[in-house]
Amino acid sequence: MHIAMSRIIDPFQQRQKPVTLQTIASRIGVSTATVSLALRDSDSVAEATREAVKVAARELGYIYNRSAASLRTSSTGIIGVAFHHLANPFLVEALTAIERSASAQRRSVIVAAMADDRQRQREVFERFKEYRLDGVILCSAMGSTVEDLEPLVDAGIPIALMVREIKGAIIDYVGSDNARGVTLAMQHLFDLGHRRIAMIGGPSAATTSFARREGYRRFLADNRLPNDPTLETEGPMFAETGFLAIQRLVQQDNPPTAAVCFNDAMAFGALNGLRFMGIEPGRDFSVVGFDDLKEAALVYPGLTTIRSGQMEIGERATKLLFSRIADPDGPVRQIFLRPELVVRGTTAPVPVRSTGA
Repeated sequence: MHIAMSRIIDPFQQRQKPVTLQTIASRIGVSTATVSLALRDSDSVAEATREAVKVAARELGYIYNRSAASLRTSSTGIIGVAFHHLANPFLVEALTAIERSASAQRRSVIVAAMADDRQRQREVFERFKEYRLDGVILCSAMGSTVEDLEPLVDAGIPIALMVREIKGAIIDYVGSDNARGVTLAMQHLFDLGHRRIAMIGGPSAATTSFARREGYRRFLADNRLPNDPTLETEGPMFAETGFLAIQRLVQQDNPPTAAVCFNDAMAFGALNGLRFMGIEPGRDFSVVGFDDLKEAALVYPGLTTIRSGQMEIGERATKLLFSRIADPDGPVRQIFLRPELVVRGTTAPVPVRSTGA
């Protein structure tokens, strides 16, 4: 039987708008993600902020629907993986580890790519909500903010970030210590006698690229080397970028004798670019990559690079997510893996005929 509930309404009173998480967020100047976490007493939100949220919620008449929240905790056995780009071989290798770890826990994986576009990312999140996923592993689009996570947070879907950080996000994360990785590469080249070292970087809007560039500049400062802007380039994280950048660098009046590349893909492009110019990598010019993809040991000469542990990052991200699913209010964990230098054939002492010193 359908029972209609009624109440007396003042015809002169304007209909009151429903109170939402956004209403509370606007009231006290925080994000809806913060409001949602605060209402669930998450330790990832400061106690003072949690109390401010609860006070605002009471004053506005907001009622936290715990029954609806409990529906969202029912498991579907599926997790989502959202990557900024699947053309990145680093992420493909990490995905292999994620799928293996998820399968061991009898969970399936849905994969989506965002083409490094925040609007596309939001559309992916909306679709993930429809699937009522158990959780999401995210390597975010460039320029992402805490507010971009709101569709997932508001739906109660746990998130684990990997590789790319999001400024201000107090959330589970695993990645490599990017600045340290570049420091290892620079120290290796410095010890070989190189003093004019170029940085073939990725887009500055990417947090990984920013951190690696900071490591490069810090090393120059710490070792009293000139910070020459003409030795820094940036561009998409693909081989073509390295191919074109290295040719521009070696044609300078005072060219570098070595280059550190944002990733192995760009380093592979740089190796081809050098050969295109008649310059032999590892003999006439030194190149260091970053990632240690499987192909790094297969090219000739083998690529000297920084091992950032993509398989371990994938495994750790999956474990972080499963822990968050099991304990939604547990302490936030942020893991930075220590990178390693892998020396192969693309680095050597400065050639005697070089003027770089």
